[in-house]
Amino acid sequence: MKIGVHPSNLHLMLARSWPGAFASLEPHFVLYPEGRDTGRLLHEGRIDFGGTGSTPPIVSEANSLRVSYLAASAPRPANGGIFVRRDSTVRSVGDLKDKRVTLIDGSFHTYLLARAIEGEGLRLPDIETVELKPEDSLDALLSERVDAWIAMAPRLEKALERDDIRLIARCGDTIPNRSVFWTLAGRRNANDTKAEILAELARVGREVQADPARAAALLAAARIGDGDVTAWERVIRSRDFSVVAADAAIIQEQQDEADTLYRHGYLDQPVQLGSSNERVPA
Repeated sequence: MKIGVHPSNLHLMLARSWPGAFASLEPHFVLYPEGRDTGRLLHEGRIDFGGTGSTPPIVSEANSLRVSYLAASAPRPANGGIFVRRDSTVRSVGDLKDKRVTLIDGSFHTYLLARAIEGEGLRLPDIETVELKPEDSLDALLSERVDAWIAMAPRLEKALERDDIRLIARCGDTIPNRSVFWTLAGRRNANDTKAEILAELARVGREVQADPARAAALLAAARIGDGDVTAWERVIRSRDFSVVAADAAIIQEQQDEADTLYRHGYLDQPVQLGSSNERVPA
């Protein structure tokens, strides 16, 4: 089983080093830089399944790949927020019109921004998005090269401790922010072992939550971002690592996101998902 692993999916990053993880599936963990590559790697047959935020599989569907959802994490309400400088004239998300926002485009950041601003009558084209390396984003905000920054763990936890920036919106008030574990329809190696994958994800999640110090040490050793053991342990203790099957409720959440991204003009055409994880006629 070729399991895709990238630094933003902590569950699979931990599984890669966790004793016995996926042992019955004879795992080969394939490292790659970021979740947005998952659909392409699945299409090329270089991985059998991966885990990302909610947005990459929707973008893959929009690019004519037939996504099959395997499982989903619990919501991650603490893992994302929109920050501005302490002295900024931006007081709320409604003030972001025509402002520059740095984010990882095509990740859950895009969905967070869309949902946050639409309640203020804004759409994504009303915002100038700027893609920077995560390690450069805080500097860009403080030097006024951008007006807002969408941060996630472990930089989010450190950002919350600073007194020169402030939080104007966070995931828990806006989107579910789950990790989803997925493959492509027809990818037999993953689809045929769906129950086993779910069981192993759930087991690793339970063991991570039972030993957050060990998990934090593994993430710090992997040199993900600039998180140290203390920061990672705080992240792990704040997060629910439970995993559930990708049922009709999860598919509906994905559909709601797809509809939102289309409404904002981010997708060129509607993406219609079915409860069977297959594309159905629009």
